[in-house]
Amino acid sequence: MTESKRQKQVAGVLHEELTGIFNKLGLNMIGGCLVSIASVKVTPDLLEARVYISAFPSESSADVLKKIEELSHEIKKTLASKIKHQLRRMPEVKYFIDDTLEQVFRLEKLFEEIHKEEKNKPE
Repeated sequence: MTESKRQKQVAGVLHEELTGIFNKLGLNMIGGCLVSIASVKVTPDLLEARVYISAFPSESSADVLKKIEELSHEIKKTLASKIKHQLRRMPEVKYFIDDTLEQVFRLEKLFEEIHKEEKNKPE
């Protein structure tokens, strides 16, 4: 199912504002881990926003998510004050770890192993 134009607009606004809030609150670096907002997806009814967090190195991603969830009330309060004139209702914000980068590294490693096996395979 594709996103509607309004869903994309709301997701864009939320992404931009959350990025600013993360910068303001110093959530770009958590415990030596580089943190950024990878994407924001909004449900068709605009009542739920799923924020995907990218953490590097990915080993610390659980700690990063825990810290963000501890500060979620403050983040939501700041976000609501910034977007109150653009949306009728503040969507419920849920945070998830974006493991796309980790999957890319894993696939690259698999391709390298396959390539090495093909080179070592006698013809």
